[in-house]
Amino acid sequence: MLKSLFSVKLLVALLAVATFCLVAVQEQYLDASSHREAPMIANDPLADNTDVYAFRIPGNPNNVAIIANYIPGQLPEGGPNFYTFGENVLYEIHVKNNPARIGDDIIYRFTFKQVNEDPTTFFNIRLKKQNPKTTFTCQRSTDGGKNFQTIISNGTVPPYNIGPRSIESQVGLGSNYEAQMRNGITTATTGELVFCGPVDDPFFVDLGGIFDLANIRPGSARDGLARKNVHTIALSVPIETLQKDNKNVSKANGILDSEFVIGVWASASRKRIRVLDGYGNEGTIGDWVQVSRLGMPLTNEVVMPIGKKDYWNALKPYNEDKKLEKFFTNPELALYMDDDQFGPAVPGFAALRIQRNSLQQFDFGNGKDGLAGLLGNPATKGTAFDPALFGNFLLRKGQPRSVDILPIFLTGVPNLPPYQLATGKAGGNPLAKGKPFVNNFLPTFGDMLRLKMAVPPTERNSPDFSSLGLLQAAVLGLTDPRFNTDRNLQNIPNMDGFPNGRRLEDDVTRIELQAVSGVVLAAVGLWYDDYLAGSPNPVTADLLDVLTFTTGVEANDTTFKTEFPYEQTPWRGFDFSNPAGGIAPMVATAVNGRMSDESVKNLSAPATTFTVTVFPNPTTDVANFKYTLPENSKVTINIFDKNGTRIDTPLNQSDKEAGAHEISVNVSNYRKGIYHAVVEDELDNRESISFLVQ
Repeated sequence: MLKSLFSVKLLVALLAVATFCLVAVQEQYLDASSHREAPMIANDPLADNTDVYAFRIPGNPNNVAIIANYIPGQLPEGGPNFYTFGENVLYEIHVKNNPARIGDDIIYRFTFKQVNEDPTTFFNIRLKKQNPKTTFTCQRSTDGGKNFQTIISNGTVPPYNIGPRSIESQVGLGSNYEAQMRNGITTATTGELVFCGPVDDPFFVDLGGIFDLANIRPGSARDGLARKNVHTIALSVPIETLQKDNKNVSKANGILDSEFVIGVWASASRKRIRVLDGYGNEGTIGDWVQVSRLGMPLTNEVVMPIGKKDYWNALKPYNEDKKLEKFFTNPELALYMDDDQFGPAVPGFAALRIQRNSLQQFDFGNGKDGLAGLLGNPATKGTAFDPALFGNFLLRKGQPRSVDILPIFLTGVPNLPPYQLATGKAGGNPLAKGKPFVNNFLPTFGDMLRLKMAVPPTERNSPDFSSLGLLQAAVLGLTDPRFNTDRNLQNIPNMDGFPNGRRLEDDVTRIELQAVSGVVLAAVGLWYDDYLAGSPNPVTADLLDVLTFTTGVEANDTTFKTEFPYEQTPWRGFDFSNPAGGIAPMVATAVNGRMSDESVKNLSAPATTFTVTVFPNPTTDVANFKYTLPENSKVTINIFDKNGTRIDTPLNQSDKEAGAHEISVNVSNYRKGIYHAVVEDELDNRESISFLVQ
């Protein structure tokens, strides 16, 4: 009996699957984020979240810039169908400012719409018209996504920076790209500045070397993202908008005030079901499903193993799988920085060696105990290792990097011993009080980019500015006489750098490799193995090797703007130029032909094309079909069910004049499900459109 019942249930399940297959419905897989680093996202670049940045703005220190980039590896000459945001993708930027509440505190939601202004041409831009012309809507939620307020409607997305005829000439837009970018900057009704559009990819890394089994090549490294573009969603947001009590930064209680910490992450979502009608058209139905997320850079790229990448991206920072924490507490990269593991096989990491005998007693090799033996020790009282605070989370047997890599990615770092600089620590004891230099602690126990908004920004033209971010602040705090004479809190340059937020200039690849090699442990007094206890100089050969390590690519291939949106003008396909990055040698000269400007002005594209829409969709009783004819013709409309069987013909060879028409079809007697309408005329114009009857 039980076996029979099981067989029936199995048959029902198989029939359900077969039904989905018969109607050509494809459920979206959960993809991943960052530059093509997970298996399935390579098939869905429009939803690929490449990078997230959050930093206090030097020229406008009352505001924070939050930037989320998508669509990696864009070739400037990528015609005829240039890159743009997806219509069927939900792009979101999430902000967490209050760990006492569950989930997001602020969400910025972006949706995009495209219209082909001139479908009669294969060109992307011609005679002031764009194909497609993209606009966006921005909504904001301040109650965790329960309610959304539209703060921008019909925002402008600049066109792709194709070339001089498309942008500057009168047969194109008759404009210039800087003007197009300025026109794309919109002020929201709630005060934020918003820009959505193509820009130079600000990330820089030797992709070819690093992913060739860490084949670091400093002397011949090549930026794999040089002269490539991405699409950005950039915000400039007042600090009081982001702070949990809406306080201005002037109300902060010092630069490390814990009330001014935010967590930032971004995502992309798609509708659960994708429908292909067999006529070159696509529809989507169902709930939104997260297919991409990104907070801390490189988490999924180099921390998660390939078998977990897609799963990791299905999660949110508020429901992380604790089983995945082992990849932070015993990171794979550390195996290649350990001579007892695979270090000798990876010569590119020869300068990066983790502590196996720090202070002649602590072993941070994968699988070792690190500082776990201190759990419950009276010396940890009042420190972050106190079991009454976070000791049980940070001190784990057999998981040595639970003390540094894990909190950097999942909680942020508190202003408590041992997470203070070794400067001023009594007797060189790592657990003693030292010089404070970070407090971006936001205990949500999830991957996000954490920013201490009260830390003043470092001017980009300052001689102290460094792309090594918070690590450089630590170096200055340990070695510079301006900062290393006492353990008092000071505003050390680059305290506003990664991993305290992320600036566009920050070399996150180098910083994270140095962090995995143990440089953060060294900064707080857990020196490298060649340091002898009691020595007055902790700057040993091993430490210098780590601090001077380089991948060979230490900066972006062009500059950054000092004004919003801060990212640089995108590279263009024709002359491969960028205003800040120079121009590649040209092999031809662009000309406008012999047409006068007056003649160009009199040109125009055909005004009417064959178009079809259906509304409402989904519907319950009536489906309204609106169609436009370029010239007089006979029109036929056939409606097919999910199996391809024709069930209705509302119009059959009906004479219609050029222009717009509308017909209402009673569908109240249709079964619930997906239907396909095919509208065609005698001039071989044909359009298929799907709709759902509920």
